[in-house]
Amino acid sequence: MALLPLTMIPDPLLRQVSQPVETVDDKIRQLAGDMLETMYETSGVGIAAVQVGRLLRMTAIDVEYRNGERKPIVAINPEIIAASEEKSSYDEGCLSVGPYRGSVSRPARVTIAYSDLEGERHRLDADGILATCFQHEIDHMNGVLFLDHLTAEQREEILEKVETQAPPDA
Repeated sequence: MALLPLTMIPDPLLRQVSQPVETVDDKIRQLAGDMLETMYETSGVGIAAVQVGRLLRMTAIDVEYRNGERKPIVAINPEIIAASEEKSSYDEGCLSVGPYRGSVSRPARVTIAYSDLEGERHRLDADGILATCFQHEIDHMNGVLFLDHLTAEQREEILEKVETQAPPDA
């Protein structure tokens, strides 16, 4: 496995729609392992393929590892097939945005359909941080960032901070 470079805002790749994974093969399994290693190394709880420069509909998520036990989920071609009307808010961050966070309200519970690394289809009922994480990563696959769920003022404040932290172009 290898650490992969993160795609950071304002890279336009993050605004593109990812394409479905056609075949689950060894290259996809290798990418999934590399994504997990990159996510763990950067202290994230989820990462979408677009965040490592691949416009593919896949994500690696592990909301448990910070509690001492790794329980990764690799979801290929994930889709939300049901969502609760009840909302919950989390202080979201993003590996592609840096250390900046914002409170985002999303459905509290979702049902996700996805394929695993063997190509088997699954349904998963998720709530809490897992539901939020799946929604956040699926947003990435659709070219949407958590910033888009914030008020214009909150978004601009974060973008200004990102801009001032960015290294000057050489």
